Amino acid sequence: MSEILIKNVTLQGQQVDIQISGDRIIAINPHPKDEGVSGGITQLMSGIANFFSGMSSGDHGSGNLPNIAKSGMSRSAREGATVQKMKVIDGTGKWVIPGLINMHTHSGMSLTRGFEEDKPLVAWLNRVWEVEQGLNEEMIYWGTRLACLEMIKSGTTCFNDQYWMIDQAANAVEEAGIRAFHSYVFLDGGDAEKAKRQRKEAEIFFERSQKWDPRNHFTIAIHAPYTVCEENMTWVRDFTKENNLLIHIHLSETQNEVNESLRLYGKTPIRRMYDLGILSDRVLSAHSLWLNDEDIALLGETGVTTVHNVNSNLKLASGFRFRYQELLQAGANVTLGTDGCGSSNNLDMLETMKTTALLQKAWREDPAALPLNELLDMATVNAAKALRLNTGKIEVGALADLVLIETRNCAFTPMLDFYANLIYSANSSCVDTVICDGNILMENRHVPGEEEVLARANELALKLNGRI
Repeated sequence: MSEILIKNVTLQGQQVDIQISGDRIIAINPHPKDEGVSGGITQLMSGIANFFSGMSSGDHGSGNLPNIAKSGMSRSAREGATVQKMKVIDGTGKWVIPGLINMHTHSGMSLTRGFEEDKPLVAWLNRVWEVEQGLNEEMIYWGTRLACLEMIKSGTTCFNDQYWMIDQAANAVEEAGIRAFHSYVFLDGGDAEKAKRQRKEAEIFFERSQKWDPRNHFTIAIHAPYTVCEENMTWVRDFTKENNLLIHIHLSETQNEVNESLRLYGKTPIRRMYDLGILSDRVLSAHSLWLNDEDIALLGETGVTTVHNVNSNLKLASGFRFRYQELLQAGANVTLGTDGCGSSNNLDMLETMKTTALLQKAWREDPAALPLNELLDMATVNAAKALRLNTGKIEVGALADLVLIETRNCAFTPMLDFYANLIYSANSSCVDTVICDGNILMENRHVPGEEEVLARANELALKLNGRI
C-alpha cells in the first residue's frame, strides 16, 4: 500500500500537508511553520490510525479497505503488495487541485491527430470510418497509451471513453495508472443482423469487464440516434437499467441532426430519446448543442449529464451557442470534454475550460456568463457526480486523484487570483505532479515510460494513415 505525504502545498490559499494512504486522502492538516519531515511522518501515521478507526468492522471484514494500486502492476500483484516506504513530496510553490475529468473522448483516435482537417462533421465522419477499417488491437493499445500520457501531462486523471476494442483500451489504462469508463459502442446503421450481433457482444464484454482492473469501468454507448436502430436503443435502455450502467451517447450535436430528426420523426433527438424512455440520470449526453426550450426542460427533468465539447464543436463548425445557463437552471448536470484528437486535436482540459468560458462570455455578451468556480466544477465535481465517483474534490475520505500546479513562473505572476491564472493564463506546462488512486503518475513533468509510448504511437499512426 502506497503512503504519500505532500508537504507545504497550497490548497485554496492555505498551506497544508496532505496525507494519502492507499487510494484515499486520509488527512489534510495546516502546515506547521518549522516542522521537519519526521514530524510529518508522525502526523501521517496518526492520520492513518484515525482513518481506519473510523471504519466499521464490517468494512474490514468485507474487504472494503482502500484499493492497493500501483501503475504498471497487475491486479494479482497489487493484491499481494505490502506497505511501501512513504514518499514525501515537497509542495513548496505549488497549488493542488482535484484531478480533471474528461467526460467525452475517443482515446484511440489519438493516432489520427491531424489526419483530416477543414471538413464538416459528416465529411469528417466518413473519412474517420474509412481509416478505422485499418485499426488493430496493437493500434488501440498504443493509441490509448498515448491519450493517457497526454491527459496525465495536462492534469486529467479520469476520462469517459467511446471507442473500439475496449479490452485493449482497458489494458492501456491499467498500465498508465489513470481511471477510465469504456463504452461498448452500438453502431449498427440499421443492419438487423449487425444489430443482433452487437447485443450479444455487449453482454459478452460486460461479463469480461468484471475482470478488469478496478480503475476501469464498463458502460454502453449508443453512438447516435441516427446510427443505431430503435430496437437496439431500447435494448440498451433495458440492459443498462437492469445492470445499473451508464449510457454514453452523441446527442443533438449539429443542426442537421436535429433537422433530420424533425423530418423523419416529427420530434427533436432529445424528445425522441425521452419518448423512448432512454433519458435518465445514467445518460451522458455528448455535445447537447442544438437544444430548444423543451429539450432543456426534458434534460433537466430526467437529470441527464450534458458534456460540452467546445473545441471540437468549433473546429467542425457544428455550432457555438451552448446553452449552459439554461441547462443549469433546468437541473441538468453540465460537464466538459475534449472529444477525440481526430476532431479537437488535443485532450487538454485546461484549454477546454478557457475556450468554454471565453465563448460563453462572447456569444451572450456577458463577462459574468460563466464564473471561474462553476467552470472548475464542470471539469471536476460535476463530472465525478455523473460517473458516481468519490473524487473531483480534495477532502478526507475522497479518492486520492490530485494535481500539483507549479506557480513559480510567468503565468502565475502576480498571484492575485490562482484560478484566473490557471484558466486564463496558464497551460499544461504548469502541471508538475499528477497522482491518481494514490499513485504518482507524473513528477517534475516526467512520466515513466513516456519515450516508448511516443515512439510506438507515432510508428503505428503513420502506418494507420498510410504514410509507411
